[in-house]
Amino acid sequence: MNRVSDVHVIANTALPSPKEMSVEIPRSEAHATFVSKARSEIAATISGKDPRFLLIVGPCSIHDLKGGHEYAERLAKLAAEVRDRVLIVMRVYFEKPRTTVGWKGLIMDPHLDGTNDIPAGLKIARRFLRDVLDLGLPTATEMLDPITPQYIADLTCWTAIGARTTESQTHRQMASGLSMPVGFKNTTSGAVQPAINAIKAAIQSQTFLGIDEGGRASVVTTTGNPDCHVILRGGDDSPNHDGESVGKALAALEKSKLPKTLMIDASHANCAKECERMPATFREILAQRANNKGVIGAMLESNLVAGAQSLGKDRSALVYGKSITDQCIDWATTETLVREAATQ
Repeated sequence: MNRVSDVHVIANTALPSPKEMSVEIPRSEAHATFVSKARSEIAATISGKDPRFLLIVGPCSIHDLKGGHEYAERLAKLAAEVRDRVLIVMRVYFEKPRTTVGWKGLIMDPHLDGTNDIPAGLKIARRFLRDVLDLGLPTATEMLDPITPQYIADLTCWTAIGARTTESQTHRQMASGLSMPVGFKNTTSGAVQPAINAIKAAIQSQTFLGIDEGGRASVVTTTGNPDCHVILRGGDDSPNHDGESVGKALAALEKSKLPKTLMIDASHANCAKECERMPATFREILAQRANNKGVIGAMLESNLVAGAQSLGKDRSALVYGKSITDQCIDWATTETLVREAATQ
């Protein structure tokens, strides 16, 4: 008999269910209280009810737990210093979309060696998120795989849908059921309308295929997520953090009968993925904010050490505190920019 199922599948490894993992690595009542409060505060900045500047800042991706913890400890102190003016949320990114191939993040490949030990990666992610919350820092990540939220969403305060997945029906449906505010990035080409369309879909009730806490396939029906916003991250042709681009994006939101609020990413195409250009981009975002309160926040890719490095075979050769994905600004630059934001 001809084989017609799993023709190209060489392994199918069972995962512990989300419920089993949450029992092994539990969320405390203190975590739940903090996450709920942080989500409410973030939603209030998005709506304009809270006048603080919302800043999503941190490493492009978490790859070294020691370095990630050190960064979080420094950021927690800085966040407390500026909390009256800036609401800081730490980037805790465990999944990385790849244009072709490459390291897909700590959940998918926690040992950085291609062994793809996803069960270990999910456990590491839950523990790290708890550690960040324990420091009094809200957490931010990108939900890339639609199954991942069942394992880590209860410890996440804000989520991004990336430029490559903003047009995905699967991710729009997923966002409609997420329990935290969600930012949709414009596409890699720079088109903003798909992100607006994504919000229009995500704020509506949706029914789709998913998994439940027991790990069983299920039909998921959502209420829709009211706390969504656009993120301008530039595109293939040009950045879009300038006044004209911001004005066009806000006008497009108004035309679609959506709130005229957006966030601007100082990283990615808005700085041509060059960390040396990120400070100037961020300062332009602050200038846009001063002229237009529809600019509710920004994103910054930041680490202990500036730049980025390749993930070679010799892990011992990696520079501590330096990104293995996109370039980041260093800690000293981060402190300077955050304090500047607090004076606006």
